[in-house]
Amino acid sequence: MNEKDAMTLAAEAREAAAASYSPYSGYPVGAALLARDGSVWRGCNVENASYGLTMCAERTALFKAVSEGRRDFAAIAIAGGTPDAPAVPCGACRQALAEFCTPETPVVVVPLSGGGPVVRTLGDYLPHAFGFPSK
Repeated sequence: MNEKDAMTLAAEAREAAAASYSPYSGYPVGAALLARDGSVWRGCNVENASYGLTMCAERTALFKAVSEGRRDFAAIAIAGGTPDAPAVPCGACRQALAEFCTPETPVVVVPLSGGGPVVRTLGDYLPHAFGFPSK
């Protein structure tokens, strides 16, 4: 993924974070999932007083896309945190993404403001995933 595409997807994730419902943590996160057909699916974290019911931005975007028939993804961007400690996908999100992505799928991480994106792969974040259905 080139830097321009990473910046464009990161901007989508930052915009998605504006819709975050995070009254308990005060930690808004946004995600932008790029499908291979070029469509972008946004998600934000949605917290709940029963914290286990909270939904992360990455899974929100993924589940929205899958529920609308998308199954093939090219990249995801996550916006959250600070330049010194940007948000990265949690274990649940990593595993959920592994169901529909490949180990080579780019994961763009960017703080909410300031700082540029860092691009790694899903395989970097989840090196020994179970799943990764053959694509």
